[in-house]
Amino acid sequence: MPETASLVEAVDSLADRYRSMPQSRLLGAVPGHPSRAAAALALARWLAAAAQSAEGGPVREFPDAGAFVVGDQLAVAGHDLAAALAALPAEAPVPLPEPLGGPAPAAAVLTAALAEVAATTTLCA
Repeated sequence: MPETASLVEAVDSLADRYRSMPQSRLLGAVPGHPSRAAAALALARWLAAAAQSAEGGPVREFPDAGAFVVGDQLAVAGHDLAAALAALPAEAPVPLPEPLGGPAPAAAVLTAALAEVAATTTLCA
């Protein structure tokens, strides 16, 4: 079972930043995305797809509910992934879709998720 507390902490910290971000910053463009909110939605979609894969279910696209709820979407997706990974042995295979990097052990999925959160944190600072 991978230790997922670091993922929960990182996601919660980033989600809180988005929840308190003014509209002008939320809608401001960042490299590779039309806005910070879009970058956060892309991360939430990545986390949700990884969680759905870890749970063995089909991957469904996380909806775009608007810029003002992206912090909550990040928190939900991150907590879902942490819970899914915590239920698996570290070496258990997670059938990630190819756009997310393809199949990987649960511990590697956790490492990738932490890297994705860190990259978005840096991008949207």
